Amino acid sequence: MAAYSPQDGFFRALAEAQRRLDKGLKHLPMAGVPGLDEDARAVLGQVAERLGDNFPYGHPLYAGQMLKPPHPVARAAYALAMSVNPNNHALDGGRASSRMEIEAVARLAAMFGWPLHLGHLTSGGTFANLEALWVAGQMTRSADGRLKTIAASSQAHYTHSRISGVLGLPFASVPVDETGRMDLAALERMLAEGEVGTVVATLGTTAVGSVDALDKIVALRERYGFRLHVDAAYGGYFMLAGNLAPETRAAYDAIGEADSIVIDPHKHGLQPYGCGCVLFRDPSVGRLYKHDSPYTYFSSKELHLGEISLECSRAGAAAVALWATQQLLPYERGGEFARGLESGREAALALHRHLAGAPHFIVPVAPPALDIIFWAVRAATPEASSAMAQAVFDEAAKLDLHLALAKLPVSLFPQGTWKSGHISGDEEHVTCLRSVLMKPEHLLWLEEIWERLEKAASQALMSIP
Repeated sequence: MAAYSPQDGFFRALAEAQRRLDKGLKHLPMAGVPGLDEDARAVLGQVAERLGDNFPYGHPLYAGQMLKPPHPVARAAYALAMSVNPNNHALDGGRASSRMEIEAVARLAAMFGWPLHLGHLTSGGTFANLEALWVAGQMTRSADGRLKTIAASSQAHYTHSRISGVLGLPFASVPVDETGRMDLAALERMLAEGEVGTVVATLGTTAVGSVDALDKIVALRERYGFRLHVDAAYGGYFMLAGNLAPETRAAYDAIGEADSIVIDPHKHGLQPYGCGCVLFRDPSVGRLYKHDSPYTYFSSKELHLGEISLECSRAGAAAVALWATQQLLPYERGGEFARGLESGREAALALHRHLAGAPHFIVPVAPPALDIIFWAVRAATPEASSAMAQAVFDEAAKLDLHLALAKLPVSLFPQGTWKSGHISGDEEHVTCLRSVLMKPEHLLWLEEIWERLEKAASQALMSIP
């Protein structure tokens, strides 16, 4: 008897749902819908072979980049929606899926304490941030019409500077402190000059997982008056986590004070790529999007999502998948979804404890704020440490443990970590090992991960003279 595969239940449930959807169209005349003939099946076989050339992204031993498999219900709902292939630009192209998007976005806004909001899904965090900064640029011009500066930390996502360039907005990078958070003294000096119109606070930087002190940035806004955008593309869902450090919790508790928020459901929200979301606290910013498209906005007096979006065609299937996941796993503190986030942070803290007790590794000044952790290999200089990190990375891969590498400032590590006189120019940075422990299973696999990491380090140390 053949062994049962978990995929069997997945495809049976999907087939049952597909039959239910098809039943609603039985009254229409039969149309020629192409199926999958032998040639098509042969092509699918080739696709399967090609896709085998990948890292095992869904396995807990993949602890490198921020890749988290979508929940099976999201996969199934997306596939089901693709039999309709709705376009959520206009209600005419995505009637049911547009309503599901409005409901799904409202649940995201409610998670941040916004019963009143304007927002929609996007193809990802980059475009969501572009829309937020596009609105910010129009809302913060000086009295003489001059464009004001966008300010974000040096650890903020690199797309903020690129987006500012695309939009023609001045951009300023704010230094970070030894914990990787925005240096508030440096920010205040910039604010005092009067040229900053928007501050981007990052809740979960993608390199080191740091969380800017949003509560303190809100206090600065009361003195200097600026627009506040929160890039929570990576870390937004940690709003639900119950095991954050007090200073991190304080930052999340202030998120409702933001003018706009970006979150990516395709990161911690268990969604397929691409699914981002932009939210505005003041719905009246919708006037900035105002345009007319008479050949698409004609069947309904209700708001078409394309009327509040810079993107035109958008996959309605992404909204369907998100809506379905929210039905199964509500955004509740202490609920199953929240516990998955908490286990990722717990895994990062456990790995940090292991690393801190190991003689051949160096941990940063601050423990992980969320579920991203990075560390260096002990050596005399940053250059030697970087070479050792590469060696450990290579050896770990041979043991099926997949990590990541990141070039980070040496200031994130304790003073005296490397000999003085060795840090200048390019040596102000060091290549570190980095893990994103965002799968709930990572906590269960932590000891196995640590065992393989130690073995990889031992082999790397023996291989380098």
